[in-house]
Amino acid sequence: MIFIELVLQNFGLYCGKQVINFDPKTDDKNSRPIILLGGMNGGGKTTLMDAIRLALYGQRAQCSTRGNLSYGDFLTQCVNTKTDPVEKTRIELVFEHIENNKPIKYRIVRTWEKNPKDGKDHLGILDIRQNDEWLDTGLVNIWDEYIENLLPLGISNLFLFDGEQVKELAEQEIPPPIVVEAIRGLFGLELADRLAVDLDILVNRKRKEFADTKDLANLEEIEKRLTQQQQDYQENEQNLENLKNQLEELEVKQQEAFDKFISEGGKIAAERNQLELQQKAKTAEVEQVRQLMCELAADVLPLALIPNLLTQVQTQGEKEFRHRQIQISKDLLIERDQRLLSWLSQVEIALTEVEKIQSFLVEDVDNLYTKSLQMEAPWLLADDETLSQLDNLIYHLQNSQLSAKEKLAIIKNKEEEIITLERQVQTAAAPEDYTKLRQALEAAQNQVVEAKANYETIRRRLADLESIISKSKRELSDYTVENIKYKNNEHIITSAAKVQETLKIFREKLTLRKLNKLEEEVKNCFLYLLHKSDLVHRIAIDTNTFGLSLYDFNGKPVPKHRLSAGEKQLLAIAFLWGLAKVSGHRLPVAIDTPLGRLDSSHRSNLVERYFPSASHQVILLSTDTEIGKKEVETLRENEAIAREYLLKYDSTTRQTRVLENQYFW
Repeated sequence: MIFIELVLQNFGLYCGKQVINFDPKTDDKNSRPIILLGGMNGGGKTTLMDAIRLALYGQRAQCSTRGNLSYGDFLTQCVNTKTDPVEKTRIELVFEHIENNKPIKYRIVRTWEKNPKDGKDHLGILDIRQNDEWLDTGLVNIWDEYIENLLPLGISNLFLFDGEQVKELAEQEIPPPIVVEAIRGLFGLELADRLAVDLDILVNRKRKEFADTKDLANLEEIEKRLTQQQQDYQENEQNLENLKNQLEELEVKQQEAFDKFISEGGKIAAERNQLELQQKAKTAEVEQVRQLMCELAADVLPLALIPNLLTQVQTQGEKEFRHRQIQISKDLLIERDQRLLSWLSQVEIALTEVEKIQSFLVEDVDNLYTKSLQMEAPWLLADDETLSQLDNLIYHLQNSQLSAKEKLAIIKNKEEEIITLERQVQTAAAPEDYTKLRQALEAAQNQVVEAKANYETIRRRLADLESIISKSKRELSDYTVENIKYKNNEHIITSAAKVQETLKIFREKLTLRKLNKLEEEVKNCFLYLLHKSDLVHRIAIDTNTFGLSLYDFNGKPVPKHRLSAGEKQLLAIAFLWGLAKVSGHRLPVAIDTPLGRLDSSHRSNLVERYFPSASHQVILLSTDTEIGKKEVETLRENEAIAREYLLKYDSTTRQTRVLENQYFW
């Protein structure tokens, strides 16, 4: 089996459509086992592992973030936060395997939307033949059984595991439950356990068949009561399903009644009084603003009709004021010039120079006066106070104009609001129509409330019946050998006991045979990865707990605490590697954050020996501190890497993009 391609659309941190090519065959047609994906912690590596598990197993998938969530809630949690509500979340996984000695490709497609209907996704299996894809509906119906034959869920954790699993396996004396479950599935021990349960059921049936009259009557009474309770439960369960469907239909009718209530003016009719009050208030506001406009019109605002005249008067006043200033200054200048000439005649200055100065002063005064004569004759004859009042009037007029514009805009907006309110009132339903619409809506709402109450009553009844049925089952189980007198069942019970004992021995021998092979594989893998070849001579695995025990060349135990943290991790990886080899399945291996607390030598051994040899396809999801620059260069030099990707996480958008042909270095 080989994973060819993974497509994520709006899944987890991956917004939009992201495509990852897992094909170990490169452009030069050479096959290299490693697909390397680099990403920082929290950047989406574990999300990729969850996507592979989810594509393969759906509701049965053991994903990292599911916890105790229902499948529907888990699917909703997996939807990318930036996804448009109308878009769907999609996972596609293309894989190839050999069937009837021929390679066959399938594309697993799972789609769902936020809050998926019935809490399920939609599964499609596409058969890929010569680049054409067609839906195999028959395979969809038996997909769980089909994938169990290729990659059983019970042993999937031996091939799809992460650094936390390795860390937990390395630190504990006995393997964690998830690994124990995989070992039991690998050894086929669940078949023996199931047979033991079936034998217990058979013995209980025989006990009932040969019970005496009194005990048989008690048993039959309990069974009759239990049968009736189970029938009641099924009837109530069916009623609950019917009520659920009825409730959904009534909710649709309620929504239709509400939509009709809105579209035909029922809501407007209910709000008519409020709308009319708003209309009246808006009209009063408009009238108030109009009154303020009248006050402005009664003041200086009419002067806005003659702005040019006002400007002309203001300009003329300024000119006449300037003319008066010149007249006053001429007399003052003449007096000053006379004083200056008198003073000059007293000092020792030549007469010719004094005459030149006098000539200049006379000419200067004449020029000033000449400019004044060029002005038109004053006609406004306004004094300073009048001119000041004119300036104040113009300033006040400008403010009044601005105020008038603001009030006109207010009136326009208010009138538009009044028109809108009038239109809304006009669309309101007539009183008799409003009554019918309201009654229809209330009737639909009451039906929904009643249906919900009935649904809750039946649901509680089902919960009570579950408790009652459990109690009846416990009463049945209380009938032991001491309660029931057997007549002719000694042979059956004795035989069953012998079979149980034989089954126990068979289980132990099967476990031992499988464990012997596993012990050898784990030891070989551990020594292959370890740079201390003399540390361990033999590895033993406990038949009950599957815990590992190490022994040196002298047969003495090697305590696990004597191993360094890196050696413990190598031992855990060797354990998983050995389990994968013993399974006999030729499957891809995907490892999330694989290197952990390894020192340089252990890290080098793992990079050079384990990753290229773990499987024909090895998907590595690593941080920059695990497979660093040195390690990735070693893998490149050994031509072990087929493809490289960088999971680029943007902390501002909280989204991850898959960058092809890139790594940290």
